[in-house]
This record gives sequence, structure tokens and C-alpha cells, in this order.
Amino acid sequence: MRRYSAFAIAREAARYHTGWGRAWRNPTPKKSYDIVIIGAGGHGLATAYYLGKNHGLKNVAVVEKGWLGGGNTGRNTTIIRSNYLQDESAAIYEKARSLYESLSQDLNYNVMFSPRGVLMLAQTEHEIRGYKRTEHANRLQGVETRFIGPKEVKRLVPIIEISGPRYPVLGALWQPRGGTARHDAVAWGYARACSDMGIDIIQQCEVTAIRQKNGAVSGIETTKGEISCNKLGLVVAGNSGVLAEMAGFRLPIESVALQALVSEPIKPAINVVVMANTVHGYISQSDKGELVIGGGADGFNNYTQRGSFHHIEETVRALIETFPIISRLKMLRQWGGIVDMTGDRSPIIGRTPLENCFIDCGWGTGGFKAIPGSGWSMAATMARGEPDEFAAAFGMERFIEGRFIDESVAAGVAH
Repeated sequence: MRRYSAFAIAREAARYHTGWGRAWRNPTPKKSYDIVIIGAGGHGLATAYYLGKNHGLKNVAVVEKGWLGGGNTGRNTTIIRSNYLQDESAAIYEKARSLYESLSQDLNYNVMFSPRGVLMLAQTEHEIRGYKRTEHANRLQGVETRFIGPKEVKRLVPIIEISGPRYPVLGALWQPRGGTARHDAVAWGYARACSDMGIDIIQQCEVTAIRQKNGAVSGIETTKGEISCNKLGLVVAGNSGVLAEMAGFRLPIESVALQALVSEPIKPAINVVVMANTVHGYISQSDKGELVIGGGADGFNNYTQRGSFHHIEETVRALIETFPIISRLKMLRQWGGIVDMTGDRSPIIGRTPLENCFIDCGWGTGGFKAIPGSGWSMAATMARGEPDEFAAAFGMERFIEGRFIDESVAAGVAH
């Protein structure tokens, strides 16, 4: 793999960019691998990368039924934060956030990480108490956050209306090292680094069955033939339940659509991420000038990647009260992603009832921000056969034991 650098760009510019090669290989699948990971989204690619980098396991294949990064990785709103209340959540999200800070250097690929800061607005007295509680918890966890008043919110976001008729801004939880990254670039950077290590990324290869022998996984059947493996990782977000059924067990998750949209591009107007959990809307501005706007998940199970217009309408109506300046903008495009929700809105990482089969799912609407931490932890869990320090609390057995990590209440919103 050619290393990207200013010198390489200058050299290729001189020869009209004719010397750039493929960023990653497009191999034919081998008959057998040590490890197969199903799902070439951010989490699956990160798992493969850290298997190679941290554990020296490179006889690995990543199998994807569509195209690389074509699922939720390419359909999210790119928010990165770690200001969660529960210790277990804060630990793995802070690990992910810290890895994002040096990810471009680690991968030799610009993932466009922007630590612009994340504001979570308090628009009710209940939210003030909740965010002050989170601030104290974050201090104990080593996560840098602080609660700020409406004047400082206005200073950080001049276009905000802090005296809204329904939802005035009473303060906010501010994480200055949160921010955004380019979702496609994260997937592409991991894919390029994996390919360089010899890991096979096999696209347009749908898994049709999971083979078992004596209670342990032995391989998979795909549209490109049978592939044997010693260990199998299921990292497919909203389709986790489908693959779990193939493997012979059920998951405590439900799949729903999460919606988002972008406006037509405008001049720079907002340089932080703002989340309004009372109205369940959040907004940031992309490098192209579009306002990236997200809302809540649909209230019913579905696999659509389109979403419902009434949900978008309610989100935009609420955000216009807080940002009146955007009221005349046109919507450029709108989409949905399929997210997998657990009952406590926390992920599942670890072993499954099928021996040597591991799963990483249930990230709900917070999957993008967790990609490096999730991959780091899932790789360690698969390599050792036991969960690492970050994954230990997120096993499936917690639902049997009643040991929930309830972020749906603690965070105020499952993002």
C-alpha cells in the first residue's frame, strides 16, 4: 500500500494522478480462514483491523452482502461524544473518542475528525438536574464535560434562540472534545489498512447459512460458496436478529428506522454539534455547508431505509423554534438507517450460545461514535475468547441476570 503524504500528492499531481492504485484489494474468498467477520461496516472493519494490529491475527475475512460501508456507517449523522452516565458506557465511548483523535495518523487516512464540541441542551428543569448529575459522574470517570448556562450557550452558538416559546434553553452539558468525523472516510480508512495487512474484504457476498459441528461454528455458506472458519463474528447492526436465527439463538433486540436529513448548503453558521433531547433533534454543519439534522427512531419495528415524513416534520418544526434562522432552508435529501435496539439501549459484545461465535450489536442510534472502541474491544474478545475490560459488562447474560446498563433513562436519549 502506498503511503499517503504531501510528497505523494505532489508527485501524482505532476503526472496527472495516473499512479494511484486501488485503496483496497477485491479478492476471491479462500476456502478457509481463522476468523470470519460478517459485516463490512465501521464496526466490522474496525474489529478486523484491531485483530491484525493488536493481536497479529491476519488470516481474516470480512464478508459483506452489499458494498463496504453501505449500511448504517454511510447513513448516520457523524456525532462523536462520550458523556454517558453509566460507568460502563462512559468507558467504552471514551475509549472510542480517544482513538478517533489519532485515527487519521494510525490509518494514514484522513477521517476528518473535528473536535468541535458537543452541546446537549437542557430545556426543562428535569434535564438540568440530569445533566448536572452526569457532569459529576463524568468527572469521576475522567471524561471532560461541564454544565454551562444559557449565556455561554449563546456565545458558543450565536444563531440559537435561548428564549423559545415552548422550550427555552436553560443550560447545556458541554463536552469540548466531542465532535464529528467523516463517516465514509472512517470505513475507507479501516478497509485500506485491513487490506494492506492481508485481510480479505469480500463484497457482494451474502451469508445464507451458518454451519455448526458439535455445538461450535464451523463455517458459513454464502452466495460465493462455502467458507470454513475457526471463529465467527456477527457485526451487522439491524440485521443481527436475522443472523442470530441462522446460528440458532435469539437476541433481545428490535430493529427500527432512524431518520436524518441535510439542508441545502449555506455559509458557516454553526461550528459545534447541538443536541436537543427534549424535542429529540440534533444539528451540526458539514464541511460542504449542509446542516446535518437528525431525529428520533420510528416507534414501530421496520427495516425501511427511508423513514416517515411526519417524523421529519416534527423534528424540523421543533428545531426551527430553537434555530429560527433556518426556517427558510430547503431540504436537500432525507434517509433512514436500520438500528438495533436492546431493552436498556446498551450494546451487546461477547460470546453467543454457539461456541466460537461472537457478536457485536445493539448500539442503537449511537453506533458511529463507538466504532474504534467497539472494534478494539470486539477484537480482543474474539482473540482471547473472553471479553476484555470494556466488553465485560455488555454480555448477553446481563438480560438473564437483570443486570441492565440503562442508558435510555440515564442519557435522556439513546444517542
